[in-house]
Amino acid sequence: MTENNNQRLVEVILDDKSIGRATPDIEHERAVAIFDLIEENVFMPAGDESGGPYKLVISVVESRLVFDISNEDGTRIATHILSLTPFKKIIKDYFLICESYYEAIRTASPSQIEAIDMGRRGLHNEGSETLKDRLSGKIDFDFSTARRLFTLICVLHWRG
Repeated sequence: MTENNNQRLVEVILDDKSIGRATPDIEHERAVAIFDLIEENVFMPAGDESGGPYKLVISVVESRLVFDISNEDGTRIATHILSLTPFKKIIKDYFLICESYYEAIRTASPSQIEAIDMGRRGLHNEGSETLKDRLSGKIDFDFSTARRLFTLICVLHWRG
């Protein structure tokens, strides 16, 4: 994939109507995830001739993740709808291991913390690869962008 400064996301919006508002802590985590994604990403919808940059609106409709992509002036480029089913177990396991990690920070040895963190990163990578696979041929993005998008998907499901 060739990269240029325009093949990127410049805005990410979470649709409040479908995702809903959350506690201040969760809203903060969502804002941080969006900030991190916008700061560094490579994003190119397949077949788009405009070359970006892009805006992404993420919503959840009937247990499906919807990516509405437009260019910077608002012209719609594509809409991709993904079932959340392939992500549910990964997200659930990721949250469980995150809980273990935060508990370990308070009581465990450095080697135990490192082992749990390796498992946490492994699950995060698995979710990122699943996202890349599900969007293959639809959107080109690098692994770092996949990780940031997967983080955002996880934050959407975080209940605090």
